[in-house]
Amino acid sequence: MSLSVGTGIRPGAEIAQVLLPANPHASYLAHKDEIDHAVKTVLEGGWYILGHEVAGFETEFAAYIGVAEGIGVGNGTDALQLALRSCGIGEGDAVITVSHTAVATVCAIELSGATPVLVDINPATFTIDLNRVEDALRTGVASHVRAIVPVHLYGHPADMSGIMEIAGRHNLYVIEDCAQAHGATWEQKKVGSFGHFGAFSFYPTKNVGALGDGGALVTNHADLAKKARELRQYGWKDRYISDAHGMNTRLDELQAAILRVKLRYLDQENGRRKQIAGLYSRLLSGTELRLPGESACAGHVHHQYVVRSQKRDALKVLLKDHSVETAILYPIPVHLQHGYIDTAKVGAGGLSETEKVCREILSLPIYPELTDEQISRVSEIIVEGIQ
Repeated sequence: MSLSVGTGIRPGAEIAQVLLPANPHASYLAHKDEIDHAVKTVLEGGWYILGHEVAGFETEFAAYIGVAEGIGVGNGTDALQLALRSCGIGEGDAVITVSHTAVATVCAIELSGATPVLVDINPATFTIDLNRVEDALRTGVASHVRAIVPVHLYGHPADMSGIMEIAGRHNLYVIEDCAQAHGATWEQKKVGSFGHFGAFSFYPTKNVGALGDGGALVTNHADLAKKARELRQYGWKDRYISDAHGMNTRLDELQAAILRVKLRYLDQENGRRKQIAGLYSRLLSGTELRLPGESACAGHVHHQYVVRSQKRDALKVLLKDHSVETAILYPIPVHLQHGYIDTAKVGAGGLSETEKVCREILSLPIYPELTDEQISRVSEIIVEGIQ
């Protein structure tokens, strides 16, 4: 396969403005009147921290996921760290996760005091390889393991039935990293409802995005929820009296109000993402790109549409020349980043699949406000440019 920029397409001519990989501003404009009203209500109400909007969102989001408890927090990284700490995981403990993820996943484990043990992925789904989890648990590399953090990457869920079976046999906590998988399902059950906790980010580009930072935990375990609520605010059981070393990580009222609006449209917008992914797959099916798949048990919500190509960098340049921005999530696996290379441990079997996909992946634009015409034009640029 080769890529050519001599396609006869004049860069920037057909796409009047730059297409972005994600577009939070378009999401705001799609719901502008409702969001503006929600923000105005908070501003005029005079209560700005842990008030009616946060409580309402916690209840509504937990109900949407299908669990009993929701806890709003400052961001997705804090959600993961708070979940680990609420489970009593800290110094001297190890936590199994993947290296092909946002660095936040591994950062949160280290912030809790635990040691990350990174295992390889299934290249078909980009999610944690259960065989590598088993290998890690059989070796000394992963001694003192107390938890698994599966990452539901790009909107595709990890194999939660298999993960829960492994965790049950080894008496491990399971904390689901759902930052890219709002509304995704495994065997028709929403992610975030399987483990001891589900941790979500509401960064503006997410399927449910705030207009700033935000995050949440969900759980069916009342005791863990109680602990998390205490730890998110200094370890208070009673105001100003700390019974534990806590944090300050609170979802604020403005973001909660915005999220309550956005949540009402999640299923509709995930449906649009599925349509966009289907159109991409149909239009690109005749190319040499490796297109994303979907497990038979999975309900993919297409946070990203990720193709693979050995000519990835040239493809990225080709699209940029035609005013189409793309993303690489993620260009360097966490175990090779300088901030973590000396602290995170690599599990048994190595990370060959992780390192390979990081050289080949490219995320094409996908968000609900994209039109079929825009998707067709992006696909045409790719088809005409691949020779």
